[in-house]
Amino acid sequence: PTAPALPLETVAGGAVLRMDALMKYGLFWALTAILALSPAARADLVFKDDSGRDVRLQAPARRIITLAPHATEILYAAGAGDRLVGTVEYSDYPPAAKKVLRVGSYSRIDLEAVSALKPDLVIAWETGNPAGQLEKLKTLGLNVYLSQPNRMDDIAAQLTRFGELAGTETTANAAADLFRTRLAKLRKANADKPTVRVFYQIWKAPLMTVGGPQIISDAIRLCGGENVFANLTQMSPTVSVEAVLDANPEAIVATGMGDARPEWLDDWKKWARLTAVKRGNLFHVNPDIMQRHSPRILDGAEQLCAYLDVARSRRPAK
Repeated sequence: PTAPALPLETVAGGAVLRMDALMKYGLFWALTAILALSPAARADLVFKDDSGRDVRLQAPARRIITLAPHATEILYAAGAGDRLVGTVEYSDYPPAAKKVLRVGSYSRIDLEAVSALKPDLVIAWETGNPAGQLEKLKTLGLNVYLSQPNRMDDIAAQLTRFGELAGTETTANAAADLFRTRLAKLRKANADKPTVRVFYQIWKAPLMTVGGPQIISDAIRLCGGENVFANLTQMSPTVSVEAVLDANPEAIVATGMGDARPEWLDDWKKWARLTAVKRGNLFHVNPDIMQRHSPRILDGAEQLCAYLDVARSRRPAK
């Protein structure tokens, strides 16, 4: 039989049965309604994070902490910036993020500060945050969602997922569609171009680059380039000068600290036999738009693609 509608009242934000319902509709239906209204009976929202682990929320998150700058940027782009109650150092975009309380850095999290904020959800960086500290957050009973976008297409998926986590799907889906549209145009514009062998330099001492699984390698492929260290499986491996010389890249793309061109980029000029040096293909990209797994990586990719076009234009005439 179909249960009759029971009269409800709202008390302190929750629905309760009026006493006359118990009398009028009988104990069975009353108890059924009570169970249906209890928190334990409500269906959880279940999301699979980038590590393949299930994360359960009773409702879209209203108090969120991000433990990486890229997660902060994606959350704002997904329309959920007003849910952010804590983040880490270098979460400086958009400007509103600068006002959010800091809970340490991505490499050293203040666990007590995170716990004190009583977040509904903690969005962490799978390969950037210390695994031991993330495990401690889980043992504290916090919902930890691991983010790890390794391909350009993953950014759109992250936007959609963050919108689901926060209940801001309309804004998030629109941002994801815009990202996919821009990405498709960039992919089409650079399809079938001659390959340029690229060394991407993150730092000088130690000499660091990006490995095959890193999203920057995907951006290089998008531009018709080939990462000369794509065979390395680490995200940010250390390499030797000799290995770079042996790889003989046609272009060297370096980052550093912000918009300033790093002085050490010109250190490669001492190796005159490098193709990149002989042709003047020493380029600089702001790390904020290239090394963060956020929608702004399209800005960095557009600049990277333009540089590789310059490298192609400097090839000797056949």
